[in-house]
Amino acid sequence: MRPFVALALLPGLALAQNWQELGPSPIAGGFTGRVSALAVSHIDPNKYYVGGADGGVWLTTNGGSTWKPLTDQQSTSAVGAIALDPGNDEVIYVGTGEANYANHSRYGLGMLKSTDGGKTWALLGQSVFAGRTFSKIAIDPTSPQTVYAAIAAAGGFPELAAAKGHPLASGPLGVFKSTDGGQTWAHLTGLPQEACTDIALVPGAPNVLYAAIGRPFGSASNGIYRSVNGGTTWSKLGGGLPTANVGRISVASSASDPNRVYALFVRNADANGGGASTLGGYRSDNQGDTWTSVPVGSFQSSYGWFLCAVGVKPTNADVAVFAGLSLIRTSNAGGSFSTITTPHVDHHAIAWDASGRLVVGSDGGVFRSTNDGTSWTNLNTGLGICQFYAALSLHPDDPNVVIGGLQDNGTVVRNAQTRTWGNYIGGDGGYTALDQLLPSRAFAQFQGSGNLYRTSNGGSAWSFSGSGISNTDRNAFFSPVEIDPTTSNRILAATYRIYRSTNGGTSWTAISGDVSNGSGSVRALAIAPSDPQVVWAATNDGNVSKSVDGGVTWSKMLQGIQGWPRVTRELWIDPQDAQTVYLAVARYGLDQVRRTKNGGVTWQTLDGDLPDVPVNCLATYGSAIIAGTDDGVWWSVNDGAHWSRLARGLPRACVIDIKIDLVRRRLVAGTQGRGAWWLALPAPPGKQGT
Repeated sequence: MRPFVALALLPGLALAQNWQELGPSPIAGGFTGRVSALAVSHIDPNKYYVGGADGGVWLTTNGGSTWKPLTDQQSTSAVGAIALDPGNDEVIYVGTGEANYANHSRYGLGMLKSTDGGKTWALLGQSVFAGRTFSKIAIDPTSPQTVYAAIAAAGGFPELAAAKGHPLASGPLGVFKSTDGGQTWAHLTGLPQEACTDIALVPGAPNVLYAAIGRPFGSASNGIYRSVNGGTTWSKLGGGLPTANVGRISVASSASDPNRVYALFVRNADANGGGASTLGGYRSDNQGDTWTSVPVGSFQSSYGWFLCAVGVKPTNADVAVFAGLSLIRTSNAGGSFSTITTPHVDHHAIAWDASGRLVVGSDGGVFRSTNDGTSWTNLNTGLGICQFYAALSLHPDDPNVVIGGLQDNGTVVRNAQTRTWGNYIGGDGGYTALDQLLPSRAFAQFQGSGNLYRTSNGGSAWSFSGSGISNTDRNAFFSPVEIDPTTSNRILAATYRIYRSTNGGTSWTAISGDVSNGSGSVRALAIAPSDPQVVWAATNDGNVSKSVDGGVTWSKMLQGIQGWPRVTRELWIDPQDAQTVYLAVARYGLDQVRRTKNGGVTWQTLDGDLPDVPVNCLATYGSAIIAGTDDGVWWSVNDGAHWSRLARGLPRACVIDIKIDLVRRRLVAGTQGRGAWWLALPAPPGKQGT
């Protein structure tokens, strides 16, 4: 396996400019990307640390008016948990890897620790935790060198898809304990070897711990376990808790009443992520000996594996908030609940700051309430943690216009005049396509098959454009859409088969059979610029196939190519040569950069000294090969023999898409967690190598 190291820029190719942020931070309406974790100062009511799901750690010292990124140049931007030393909020523990179990809940690489408020960091526990995720970190207030970590597997459907083959992805799960501030860790015995989805420490009795073992797909071992001796021994709690159909679990103890505990149980998910509705809410008044069911109803839709958290107000044990698709609140110890209307759906983190204000993190960012949820203040200004999907679109005439789809924040466009981002279509924004010959026409979509929309006036109005595409087709969460660069009324879209429109997207006809192996779908689609009858497709069950008749018939050129299950831009066809194709492989331990020069008959590996990190997308620029990876953008100008980071200033985030603007000599990168960025490029390097 190649070493994971940072390399210097290639001699003579240092770029005059650094990467520049395009945003959004936030989009119109004040929303930004998913907040997976937050921690508030115990003494300063205006000091919060926020973790973007894949956007790193951010700090505000003025109650959310402004934010500062703290971990852009750390080894990963995936965040699952944050905890502050109860006696010193300059000491920060960050668990990398997001334990929310989605395909985009990326694996971690260990625990980050700072002792100076985030100015400098140390990466701890790499060999202990890498490849997995952190659900929660808890610190003993009476002995702050004692730290507990709840560890779960990386998520996805199929299970572990978000781990992208990390070599430690199947490592130990459960609860780990450190007594030296995170320098060394012990894996606590007496618990099942399953995902620990939450832990709670009783502040008034810190030797009492609760561990929620909650494998989202279900397990006979799932349940709440208690230790009364700091994790030395554990017992599974019953006394009214459910024992069947149990999936993810969250648990929270009261700071003001050491006997009070709340829990939220989700039904186990099926293999495709469905069925995970609310199983029940529970309260204990005797440290978990017995439990009373509380009327939480069903508020997690069918994906409670993604949405499950509980918080108890520190000053009042009768006030608790449960998080799901919406928030629900009790003010009478679970006797009754009311739904809290929040600015954005899908909630993941709950806290009360030092002045007693409720702070929550959701798929739309971070919000605060002075009245436990009756009204809200948006805190997202300057918080740049939006998560793009493939694929971005650039305007052929106006360099300020960029279109892209965001996780749970719709399709957005960067306004040429205001340089701000407006929203086109809601839901999860997916693949976009902008007609380079008629740029007033563009396509956008939300999740599912056939959910395609078109504008013919630059985005002022949108109409349904999926007529003829079956909404029951299997899909890679979205459907790739590609416009013929020579005849833009001809457009291809893909589910598990290929659809073609010859009238600019007004109607569609299925032209191919199943391109997958019978259970997958097309995640990547590419049309050769020099010969649009040559089309390539990659499926999420491992096929890389070619068509030479415009997408009607297909030949499998590679099989068993593992990667990300959702839409990608892993295929790049040389603009001048339809026989030359590059393939990115988003997987550890495999050849991540491959090329064929004979239409797929034979392939070369071009990884050279590229670190062993998943590669999500590729492009060429003259003789240079540019790779968007889980660790930023890299390039090579000698046919892949040597690789280096492309310029400076780009966060070490997951780059999901890259677009090259040859006319203006610039590169635009879309990240899953730090928005979009652009870089001015030098003149294209001349053709070198073989």
